[in-house]
Parts: sequence; C-alpha cells; structure tokens
Amino acid sequence: MSSVKKCVIPAAGLGTRFLPATKAVPKEMLPIVDTPTIQYIVEEAVSAGVENVILIQGRYKAAIEDHFDISYELERTLKERGKTREFEALHRISDLASLTTIRQKEPLGLGHAVLCAEQAVGNEPFAVALGDDLIDAEIPCIKQLVDCYERHKKGVVALMRVPESQTHMYGIAAGPSIGEREYHIHSLVEKPKQNAPSNLAVIGRYVLPPKIFPMLRAVEPGVGGEIQLTDALAELTRVDGLIGYEFEGVRYDAGDRLGYLEANIAYALKRPELHDGLIAFMKKKVESEKK
Repeated sequence: MSSVKKCVIPAAGLGTRFLPATKAVPKEMLPIVDTPTIQYIVEEAVSAGVENVILIQGRYKAAIEDHFDISYELERTLKERGKTREFEALHRISDLASLTTIRQKEPLGLGHAVLCAEQAVGNEPFAVALGDDLIDAEIPCIKQLVDCYERHKKGVVALMRVPESQTHMYGIAAGPSIGEREYHIHSLVEKPKQNAPSNLAVIGRYVLPPKIFPMLRAVEPGVGGEIQLTDALAELTRVDGLIGYEFEGVRYDAGDRLGYLEANIAYALKRPELHDGLIAFMKKKVESEKK
C-alpha cells in the first residue's frame, strides 16, 4: 500500500494568459472538452492512491471548491428528470477525494504555495501536481512517481526530454541513469539561458518528503519576493538525494494557449462520439486552408 496519501495542487495563479476568459473564471476551471482542467488532475491523484487533495488557492477561486462539492439542487433535478447517467457523473465528482483548501494570500512563487500546505501535509510524504500540466498516461503520472518513491524512499521529480532549443523554458535536471527511466539527480538549473546540463526538463509532478518544508523556509526569496521550489529541491538533492523519473505518457501544457488547444483536440479524439466528426472537420479545414 502506498505511503503517499496527500497531494498538493497549487491553484492560486491569475491566469493572465487566458484573459478575458479568466477574468471571472479560474483558469483551472477552463474545460478540456467538457471537464474542468483541475478535475483531470484530481482524478490522476486519486488513481495514484491519494485520499486528501490540498488545494492552494487565491481569491476569486471559490468556483473550484464549489465544483467538488455536492450540488444538491442540480443533482435533485437530474434525478427527477430520470437523467441517471448525468446524475451519477455529477455525484461522483463530490466523492472523488477529501478536499482541503488553503488560501495563498500573496503570489510568492511555487515554493511558497507548497509551503502553505505544511500544516495540512504533516510529517509524511506527499505529491505535488501543477494544474497547468495535463499528462495523458495509461498509468497515471503521479502513480509512476509514487512507485519510484516507494522503491528509493527519496524525493522524485517528473522528467521529460525536450529539444535543446527549449531548455531555457524549463527547470533542467542532470545526473546519471540508475535504472530504466530513473536518474540520480546531482544538479538542477532553473531555466538556463545557455549551456543547459541536459535536455531533461522538470515537469509539474513531484513526490516529496516532509523534510522539504524546512528547506523551503530557508530559501532566500528571489525576484518579486518569490520562493522557488527549485532552490529547495537543490538543497534536498545535496542533503538527501533526489530521483528523476522520465515518465511514460504525453504531456500537454494547458497553461499555454496552444497547449490548451492541443489538449482539447487530443482528449476529444479519445471520445468515440466525437472522434469521427472532429477528424472530418479538421480534414475539411486543412483542405480549405490550402486553397
């Protein structure tokens, strides 16, 4: 049985890249086809054995909490109208996991968002999943990382190979291979401008030991007073060791407009009732663009 029962999901960002849509709607609630982005993240965590989801949110994010609550009036209406399938799908959302919400009062970086969860996490290992990263995988990405953590009993970060031309866009990890898809990380560089130590990018999935919290408290704030998770991970690497796991699956950057559109198309194509019609539309569109 997994020892990782809690997952922290930072969701306090303003979503400025999706304005005006995110003026009143949290970016995490933007749908991939017909399901809010954050629901996919929560479902991934639950599939990995997580029982308690700790949501770090800012102001104007109540819609997220409402989404995972019981909607009594709507559920009653669906039952009365005999829409059993819709009722069951809706009710299942409120039963996914125990949800704890914590307010991040200031946007002080990912490290600060994780630190906000310290009391709720307690003295046990926990997962972190960024709501901007959707990972479509046969075995949920968090589950892959949890299994790696259980093998090594050390913190684990998700890795993905990127073109060298894109290494400046990510935190980059370097270290020797210690098994299939596993690396013993010896250095982490946040968005290297040149001479990246590898092309293994750190993607928004982590499984971390509770000793990361005092390391986060010791991090010197950077630009804008932000506390970077990468700085604490570098210290964890030095003191305790850190494992990188090159996950299996396809990642979509749902925090980027193009990545968000790609995710919508990819997830829609997985729906039998949408697949053929969408393919036909895209073929027609491509042909019309050629004219």
